[in-house]
Amino acid sequence: ATMADLASAKKTLDGLVKAYAAGDATKTASLLGTLKVAITAFPALPPLFEQTPTAVEELMLARDVLEHATLFAVSQQDDAAAERNFNQLRPYYSDCAAMIPPSPRQALLTGLNLLRLLVQNRIAEFHTELELIPNEAHVDRHVAFCLDLESSLMEGAYNKIFAASGSIPTPDYAHFMTMLNATVRDEIAACVERGYTRLGVKDTARLLDVDAAGMDALAAERGWARSGDGGAFVFREEAAPPSAKDIPSMRLINQTLLYAKELERIV
Repeated sequence: ATMADLASAKKTLDGLVKAYAAGDATKTASLLGTLKVAITAFPALPPLFEQTPTAVEELMLARDVLEHATLFAVSQQDDAAAERNFNQLRPYYSDCAAMIPPSPRQALLTGLNLLRLLVQNRIAEFHTELELIPNEAHVDRHVAFCLDLESSLMEGAYNKIFAASGSIPTPDYAHFMTMLNATVRDEIAACVERGYTRLGVKDTARLLDVDAAGMDALAAERGWARSGDGGAFVFREEAAPPSAKDIPSMRLINQTLLYAKELERIV
């Protein structure tokens, strides 16, 4: 890349950072598109890694672009784009670690990727990614947050997951935490349906960690019926104990007579 190309890209990056911080989605998307085209002309980037005089600047600028691309995709709830951008970003954290200074956003983006895998129930990939992260990085609050969540999921300690929503390390995690909470509520709701014939509305709301409006919305979504007094959800009618009327006496008598005739014929 020529110095002019690099200077132009840096100026565009400054505009991108400001647009993203201001929440201007249209301008952010436009500038990201411009920059992604611009960095394709940088020979120092993976997989070429040419040792150009501006190699360090090229690598750092491209890393900044891909970091913002990932964060922007998450903010737009575009999970496929977030995954694609992080996959392009990963080599800058691993293969380029000895070539450029570490990014102040690396732990945040690494944790965000772990959280995405957790939410998508891609547990095997979660652990594969974890193995690529140095042990010293596990104590960073962004990564540790995801490790604690995974542990709570494995234990079935869903109350801890709901509680964690109030202590996310960065607002960037809010989208995936909302998705995770919805998944957990669906799992609890399914268990409630299987485990109870009826359950009080307040108890159900407490289990699902929702307010009255949230409880009404979830009940409507799942088609839950209320009891006559409205104080409980009825998931299925309790089966009445079997009585003599339930025994198919005539059928049993006919079968017994048939067996007797067969035995008589055999003898």
